[in-house]
Amino acid sequence: MRYLGKVGRPKEHNEKTAAALLDAAESIVATEGLDALSVRRVAERAGTTTRAVYSVFDSREGMLVALGTRAFEILGAWVAEAPSTDDPTADLVEAGAGQFRRWTLEHPALFRVAFPSTQIPPALAERFGPVRLNALVGLVDFVGRALELQGTLADPEIRDATLTFHAMCEGLALLELRGVLMPHRAEQVWREALTALVTGMRTRQPVAADQGRRF
Repeated sequence: MRYLGKVGRPKEHNEKTAAALLDAAESIVATEGLDALSVRRVAERAGTTTRAVYSVFDSREGMLVALGTRAFEILGAWVAEAPSTDDPTADLVEAGAGQFRRWTLEHPALFRVAFPSTQIPPALAERFGPVRLNALVGLVDFVGRALELQGTLADPEIRDATLTFHAMCEGLALLELRGVLMPHRAEQVWREALTALVTGMRTRQPVAADQGRRF
């Protein structure tokens, strides 16, 4: 996603600058929390000026939207890289316990921005909604193969199944980031929990058309 090019404003700062500013913002959130994120702090961390930050993102809120966008772009790309083999259940579990978990551990700050938080106003979260939806769409193929379902997120059954799997991953990620999962067993817990979930979902009754939920 491009963060540059506001109407009527010269493009003084290129995408390399935008990436450096996002790196700085992510680092601040990771080490000090969302409350520490400010235009001035990001400029200082990136070795540039507040003018550069305002030129690229407009405001602190714009930085949060950009971080949310980055979060789901990375997550979506990593889930798409999960292997596709002749064992679709194992592939789906790998998409969660491998790729989703890796993303959580390598980008904990992005996890905090991307998923529900009282510190991120819903109106801001809606601004990176499209890329969030794209990341979820990337999971549909894995879910469909594992559960022998066909369709898109417009179909209640596959939407419900995809959201259920995603919710489990989000919950496990939150537990691990909070230190609830013992480090030497965390990956095993992920794999066992997701395998049990997928196994159970394979035997459940079809979901009624009016039971679909929104992501």
